[in-house]
Amino acid sequence: MTTDLILGTAGHIDHGKSSLIRALTGVDPDRLPEEKRRGITIELGFAELLLDDFRLGIVDVPGHERFVRNMLAGATGMDIALLVVAADDSVKPQTLEHLEILRLLDLDAGVIALTKSDLVDPGWADLVEEEVRALVEDTFLAQSPIVRTSTATGAGLDELKTHLLEAARRVAASGRMARRHGPFRMAIDRTFSIAGHGTVVTGSVSSGRVAVGEELVIEPGTVKARVRGIQNHDRAVEEIQRGQRAAINLGGVHHDQIRRGQELCAAGHLVPSKLLTAELTLLDSAPRPLKTRSRIRVHVGTAELLTSVRLLDKEQLLPGETGFGQLYLSEPAVTVWGQPLVIRTESPVLTVGGGRVVDPTAERIRRPTAETLQMLTQAKSPDLAARASAALYLSGLRDWKPEDLARTAGIEDVEAAAETLRAREDLCEIRVSPTRNLHVHRRVLQQLCDRIAVVLDQLHDEFPLRTVFARGVVANRFRYLDDAILQACLKQMAADQRLKFGPTGVALVGRGPKLSQNEQKLLNELVETFRQAGLQAPTLKECQQQTTRNQAAVEQLLALAAANGDLVELTGELYLHAEAERDARETLRDPLANPTGLTLSEIREILKTTRKYAVPLCEHFDRVGFTKRQGDVRVLGESQQVSH
Repeated sequence: MTTDLILGTAGHIDHGKSSLIRALTGVDPDRLPEEKRRGITIELGFAELLLDDFRLGIVDVPGHERFVRNMLAGATGMDIALLVVAADDSVKPQTLEHLEILRLLDLDAGVIALTKSDLVDPGWADLVEEEVRALVEDTFLAQSPIVRTSTATGAGLDELKTHLLEAARRVAASGRMARRHGPFRMAIDRTFSIAGHGTVVTGSVSSGRVAVGEELVIEPGTVKARVRGIQNHDRAVEEIQRGQRAAINLGGVHHDQIRRGQELCAAGHLVPSKLLTAELTLLDSAPRPLKTRSRIRVHVGTAELLTSVRLLDKEQLLPGETGFGQLYLSEPAVTVWGQPLVIRTESPVLTVGGGRVVDPTAERIRRPTAETLQMLTQAKSPDLAARASAALYLSGLRDWKPEDLARTAGIEDVEAAAETLRAREDLCEIRVSPTRNLHVHRRVLQQLCDRIAVVLDQLHDEFPLRTVFARGVVANRFRYLDDAILQACLKQMAADQRLKFGPTGVALVGRGPKLSQNEQKLLNELVETFRQAGLQAPTLKECQQQTTRNQAAVEQLLALAAANGDLVELTGELYLHAEAERDARETLRDPLANPTGLTLSEIREILKTTRKYAVPLCEHFDRVGFTKRQGDVRVLGESQQVSH
């Protein structure tokens, strides 16, 4: 069975990268007339090299500093690096920058080719080798072989192939190969149209496989397309897979709708976002610290995006330091957990750092807490359960699904990971509707509970006489929350003995008016007096006169009873029991539904009460919208008519 991998070149301009590829494969990767005229690589070039049971798709990148953006586009999906250094020129600026980029792109296998070795004597070549070896110290190429080659004489080419084969075997034994089984994904590095065929896109397949006839989408943009044909190094094939270069003929889309930086992928796999959370590293060679609100260029996949950065755990990132930050992209990009990115300055353009995506569809973290930073650290963990838990936490209140874990945590067996989250009690399922559950991390739910507690505490301070607050009052403070989530939080707070439910609302345990035993007894007596009185309720002054002791507390206690929902305040002097007010509504509802309405006298007769009570009661009904006054009559309020 043949294993496909991507081999990419790197190195300074005119160090012989393209010539070396031509000598190894017989294919000239420089395809543009200007490239042949100027003798330099400008755009990406491609070739293929067969080594035993490995097929290496080669991406030849430009070495000129003006074309580093093209180099970065070609480096996407690279498995093996071929670092090229000319023996007659040694290490140069783009040698350094390309090596830093390879490090940032998380490569772990490569070979170093010392080209043009026929142009120098062995002693000079030894010195260049020493300089190269010092350069790659502490990088993934530290133990890689340095092979002296010459495209003019053919020296070292067979040895180079041998070492490339060894590097391929190391990659094949690594975890990178697990991406063969993931959803299809290919970052687009070219798009064009061929007469008689239509739109063609090219790229390196980074995961999964696709066959002719299948449906894919282009993201960002969610542009649907059908695979009409596939080529791999100018050969027509029925399917393409991870580790191969592909030219894919698409139906249903014009090539003007596509650009470098977009990705061709399985439907639903990638989700565009203008905000990423990433772990960022600033190179030792960076000329200055990276600060919040710095403008930078971010290269991710084949996209280059102007970006504003906001650091989360540091005031600034010094050269050589690593920290968490959020990247505010100029336009949406599609990424997955762990995907490498490269940072370059806005102007003058210089590679200064890189990082890894931690949350590919992030929400703004306004004030990073210790818990949030802990979860960001946990999101990097090699432990799958820890990563899954962190990904669920970072999703907040979004509509999380287990299958998201493939994208947000790099997990293949998403159902097993979801079951682990349930077993750990990290995953809370909230029934939002008969057909939909919302999945939330228990810590996110706990944070919401804490916010609700703060709001209730403020309400208790603002209204010290109230023992409970209507749920609607609390809900108004959290309008962004689905009612089902709010109710789940209230139930959790009650289970934790932080909150108590009353017949008319909720309150924090231990908060509310502190009544003495005598005051509580008097309150209960007053409420009962009003319950028995019905519509013939006593006034405030009458209640005070009827109270033999603690008369000064009566006014406060009546207000408290009204705040608790036991009484209804008609005026500052007159209250009704809530049951009497409710019974009056029901008695009047049908008569008021008559289009001719009711006069005050008719209402008084129906309720069998006096003008003393009928007037304030009608005015109360007008205020709350139960009735609407039209001249000398009252009709049922509009909202009541709809509900009726």
